[in-house]
Amino acid sequence: MSYTALYRKFRPDNFADVKGQDHIVTTLTNQIKHNRIGHAYLFCGTRGTGKTTVAKILAKAVNCEHPVNGSPCNECAMCKAIQAGTAMNVIEIDAASNNGVDNIREIREEVSYRPTEGKYKVYIIDEVHMLSTGAFNALLKTLEEPPSYVMFILATTEAHKIPITILSRCQRYDFHRITIDTIAARLDELLKVEGVEAEEKAVRYVAKAGDGSMRDALSLLDQCIAFYLGQELTYDKVLEVLGAVDTEVFSKLLRKVIRGDVTGSIHILEELIVGGRELSQFVGDFTWYMRNLLLVKTSENPEEAIDVSSDNMKLLKEESTMLDVETLMRYIRIFSDLSNQIRYATQKRVLVEIALIKLCRPAMETNLDSVLDRLRVLEQRMDERPVQQVIVQQGSGKMPAETGAVQEPAGNKAPAKAAPEDLQKIVAGWRVITGQTTGMFKQMLQKSVPKYNSETGEPVLYVEFQDFLGQSYVDNPEAKKELQDIITAQTGKTVEIQMLVADKHQHTNLANITVDQAIKNNIHMDVVIEEDPDEEKGE
Repeated sequence: MSYTALYRKFRPDNFADVKGQDHIVTTLTNQIKHNRIGHAYLFCGTRGTGKTTVAKILAKAVNCEHPVNGSPCNECAMCKAIQAGTAMNVIEIDAASNNGVDNIREIREEVSYRPTEGKYKVYIIDEVHMLSTGAFNALLKTLEEPPSYVMFILATTEAHKIPITILSRCQRYDFHRITIDTIAARLDELLKVEGVEAEEKAVRYVAKAGDGSMRDALSLLDQCIAFYLGQELTYDKVLEVLGAVDTEVFSKLLRKVIRGDVTGSIHILEELIVGGRELSQFVGDFTWYMRNLLLVKTSENPEEAIDVSSDNMKLLKEESTMLDVETLMRYIRIFSDLSNQIRYATQKRVLVEIALIKLCRPAMETNLDSVLDRLRVLEQRMDERPVQQVIVQQGSGKMPAETGAVQEPAGNKAPAKAAPEDLQKIVAGWRVITGQTTGMFKQMLQKSVPKYNSETGEPVLYVEFQDFLGQSYVDNPEAKKELQDIITAQTGKTVEIQMLVADKHQHTNLANITVDQAIKNNIHMDVVIEEDPDEEKGE
């Protein structure tokens, strides 16, 4: 006897064996038990979720001579005939190859004849969305008012392509994707029946690879068993057969990308290719890995949202602290675009290498998330190699090492008060000093004008804010102390600071750099300031 594929061998023959579609099974069994059977059903859902299987079980149940709790008994003559495909009153039609008006007209002619055996004549039309417009129109009247002994079961993966006039005449049932736990439990049952030993991790990976489809999972399991016939099915063997990549490799690759190591990332890709891994599978799995990482970083309870082992969860939590959400979303965007491009590409390896280089080198892109990633890289480099700030005397062409501009505190001695030449250096390096502050205070200081009294030589630095918002810092001792500490660290001298807002206080002979000169220096053109006529009158 020839071998039968697992998905055919273990196809459910009663409602109790249907997994993951409890909402549909309960409704249909209740209808059969209370004799509330409809005349037209529409089964929608992705591939391998049980649409055709449930349709056949329903056809048996409505014709069964001794139904058990709404399910077929599978013992009577009608159940056996339908199961064997020899029953004349259950007609299966593939709409993909029988999609013309003539095919539907044949159905309209046949429904006028009563079933030769059983109670109902059941038409199961698979992939019904493939029917032509004329065929749908020919089906309308029969579908709306069929004889009492006729039932239509339409199955489709693309319900949006079915005319609304057909939808409104059917009871619609949406088949859900089956969960990994449900698929894994079913696979365990079948492996015991087949007498095959398998690791739990291997079974769960096959269930995950099924992507919500029980049939796909069974086909993959069949493939894995056949490759290692008579041996225990391990996780590594499943990866080998499916051309998949272990999670540890993804972790290793991601850490290379975060460090911007292009060479290391390409070497990992080279190892995967030499090992015979499928690049399309790799792109999809790595995107899924980064999706899990994003959920770990943004979810309060990632354990409930992600189906991974405790070891992998620990690894994901560790990596989630290495990069921010914007950077991670950029990575996912690049690889999501790549998954669409690589499907029909001839040079898949080149596309994957370019995507990895983009991850490592955000400067290659101009998107907002790329700019944020570039800032992250710059901040990381500054943390690793802090820049030594120096104050250079204005107008001097000498290097800082020659002028001795870098000041180092002398042990624990109290810093001396700033001299006029020190104040001059502070004014010249004002932008460097203000760059070490943060937040709104930094913005106000960068627009302020530093002044000192060159005639008296008093160690007082006047900070003139040009914006009225600076008033909040005038009487703020913490802001003043922060600025004093930065100046002391840079020059080794103490200075008294007085803050004021422009045009509210006037100090004669204070400024070496006036507000008017600062404006001229910035816009490089002459500025004429008109005097207020009220001031001339002394008002």
